[in-house]
Amino acid sequence: MATELDKSTGAAVSETGDHQRVVAQTHEADALLCEQDSDATPQLSVVMPTLNEEDGVGECIERAKNAIAELGMTAEIILSDSSTDRTPEIGREMGAIVIEPDGKGYGYAYRYAFERARGDYIVMGDADTTYDFEQIPRLLSHLREEEADMVMGSRLAGEIKPGAMPPLHQHIGNPLLTKFLNVFYGAGVSDAHSGFRIFTKEAYEAMPVETNGMEFASEMIMEAGAQGLEIVEVPIVYHEREGEETLESFADGWRHVRFMLVNAPGYLFSAPGAVLGVLGLAVMGLAFSGMTVGGVNFGLHSMIAGSLLTIVGYQIGTLGIFASVSSNPIRKPEDPITNRVTESLSLERGASIGVAMFAVGGVYAGVLVYQWISSGFGSMTFTMGSLVAFTAIVLGLQTVFSAFYLSAVTDCQD
Repeated sequence: MATELDKSTGAAVSETGDHQRVVAQTHEADALLCEQDSDATPQLSVVMPTLNEEDGVGECIERAKNAIAELGMTAEIILSDSSTDRTPEIGREMGAIVIEPDGKGYGYAYRYAFERARGDYIVMGDADTTYDFEQIPRLLSHLREEEADMVMGSRLAGEIKPGAMPPLHQHIGNPLLTKFLNVFYGAGVSDAHSGFRIFTKEAYEAMPVETNGMEFASEMIMEAGAQGLEIVEVPIVYHEREGEETLESFADGWRHVRFMLVNAPGYLFSAPGAVLGVLGLAVMGLAFSGMTVGGVNFGLHSMIAGSLLTIVGYQIGTLGIFASVSSNPIRKPEDPITNRVTESLSLERGASIGVAMFAVGGVYAGVLVYQWISSGFGSMTFTMGSLVAFTAIVLGLQTVFSAFYLSAVTDCQD
């Protein structure tokens, strides 16, 4: 870059003779900046969450101002600040609006600022020099030309400068989390956790985001996909940061994974439940019929294992239904069983099905009890049929109480 900045003041200095051009751009940008209480309405809002970023915030603001001057648009630069160093002072000196969130967290800092942003277009990015805010015009151009709702700068499809991203993040963490988002939510992006984005105010208002932590980056993409918003990516250069790293690799990575799983009960509960249930029923069927597969004879122990798999699979699948009804996840299960149950199953119908299952198993169990009493309470052979009956009894009881639970949950929501 031809222009460098004084890290302590953010003032532009030049080593290549471009000083006058830079100063002219700065003055032009200052004239386009809207103050917090200004009657002028900005077209563009540039939002940066800041937590002790005095080493890099000046350069980030200067680059944003260069972009504003290039665009010739009225704009505001908002620092959502929770710092204890000189970050807010530097921001105010350079014309930025500094607000202090009344809560903690990366996501909350963004949400607090977005609610107060007045521009038709909103840019988000970290104030640690990793993102080049002079690229805002390029992102805005793609947003307009491709009629997108959000444009993201892709680090993984662009260039990552040496030392800018830990190898664990570059080659494992970010690609893996992006894969999760693409599979679970159909995001279709190459770098789901890039923090350099531009979107319309209408797009943000269509995304009911509510998280406070680092998972906010994932939530935006998940909600955008759920709302059918158009996301476009452009390659960017990711630079080495100024100041201390605040990201906790494993803790923040787990927050992302947990949030994605909890909001996709179809993948967390329904699919595993269906696999285990079908496998359990298949094993029980093979054992009960006495069939031999590949020279393997399925006996009583296989029957027991099949019964346990069936019960566990049924229970996990039921949890998927519970999660869909009670938590309103971003990505609801789309399998026909869950959809049918959540849309049409009433307490009476569910309880009736459960009672019927219990009755079928209960009749057989009753016969066994009668035989046991008639034999003088002697020992009895444990048969395949008895295990089927007891499995039906367990599933019937689960169905009855699950129907009551679903009824209670839906009544509370009404």
